[in-house]
Amino acid sequence: MSEHDCIDLADRLNAGCQCVSLDSVRLAAELERVSPGFHEEVMAGRPHLFSESVTFVSGEHIRRMAALITAIERVIALPAYQAHVLAWAPASAQHPSPVRGVFMGYDFHVGLSGPQLIEINTNAGGGLLNALLARAQKACCDEVEALLPGDLAVDTPEHLFLAMFKEERRLASADFLRTVAIVDEAPATQYLHPEFVLFQRLFEQAGIKAVICDPAELVFRGSALWHGETRIDLVYNRLTDFSLDTPAAAALRDAWLADAAVITPHPRAHALYADKRNLVTLCEDALLASWGVDADTRNTLAGGIPRTELVSAEQANDFWARRKQLFFKPAAGYGSKAAYRGDKMTKRVFEEVLAGDYIAQALVPPSSRRLAVGGEAVDLKLDLRNYAYAGHVQLIAARLWQGQTTNFRTPGGGFAPVLAVPCKEPVKDYSK
Repeated sequence: MSEHDCIDLADRLNAGCQCVSLDSVRLAAELERVSPGFHEEVMAGRPHLFSESVTFVSGEHIRRMAALITAIERVIALPAYQAHVLAWAPASAQHPSPVRGVFMGYDFHVGLSGPQLIEINTNAGGGLLNALLARAQKACCDEVEALLPGDLAVDTPEHLFLAMFKEERRLASADFLRTVAIVDEAPATQYLHPEFVLFQRLFEQAGIKAVICDPAELVFRGSALWHGETRIDLVYNRLTDFSLDTPAAAALRDAWLADAAVITPHPRAHALYADKRNLVTLCEDALLASWGVDADTRNTLAGGIPRTELVSAEQANDFWARRKQLFFKPAAGYGSKAAYRGDKMTKRVFEEVLAGDYIAQALVPPSSRRLAVGGEAVDLKLDLRNYAYAGHVQLIAARLWQGQTTNFRTPGGGFAPVLAVPCKEPVKDYSK
């Protein structure tokens, strides 16, 4: 099968295969392994966390996403790039560290020209939840059964994730990983709190003591980071205070600047990868060439990143005239907060954008996944999240939703496993 036929087949499966693949009994069993009642606790307040079906992606598109991630890693490793983007980074990001940062999230929409990178996140949530979800799938028909993987990879995601945290500790030239703090603001109130519990269980099964806490519960004393009487070796940082500038994060910031504990991901990783102004830099071909970036890498970046520009009041008329082809995002934003499609933008909101620190990205509408919801066929938007470490893709998951931006409020939506459609023999045409 040609690459074009492989891509077309994935599109037809997404449009025509509406079967339910989620094995609810198995999912409940996976969650109950954590603790009795955990399944009910997770699902009661999160009815749209998991979709009931899978999403299909062609092997060719998976290859292209991986190639773009590799190209970005090559550029980010350049001293010239780092000096350029750190010029607008906060003070805490100027502190160097050998630690890479766990769970880099590369989010893509699949446009007419293939996968297009929408943004990079440094504390991408959902990796462990998606590993669990992938195990709770069943084949709903013979054709799909051929595409279900027997194993997610040569290794389990849980083992890969645990090895990643141990590698972060090793990179800091430290001893064995003994204690971990999973940190977020008021963690019990967070939508993805169940994932914190899953990570705590993963660490403790490996003999690593793990606590879930608010940053204000940490104390920096005696050149070490403490939670009560427990000295913390590593912080799995889920905060959206990326620079650790809030008063609640004071102990965490002090520990980061003193190299007293491994903080991952950390302020420097966010500055190098996730500040959305960096996408502007990655789109500047002449600048990249002046740094010695080779033509193949530059072409890969140009083909996989929608054109991104800094928004300025001086060009207000131009941006307003082109707004219907643009998506506006705050440079330091996350999770679609204060992000706007230009074709939905009012003049009042546009004035707020001009007064803020925004980028404008060429609009790439998400592709869709048609599912049966309440007995009716419904088209849900989808994006693809690549969970990566050190430039290597560990897991790909989809998020399905309706509305202007990604959410977990859509019936039929939520996280969905990704199945690779190999470019081999075709399967049944579901569109007929």
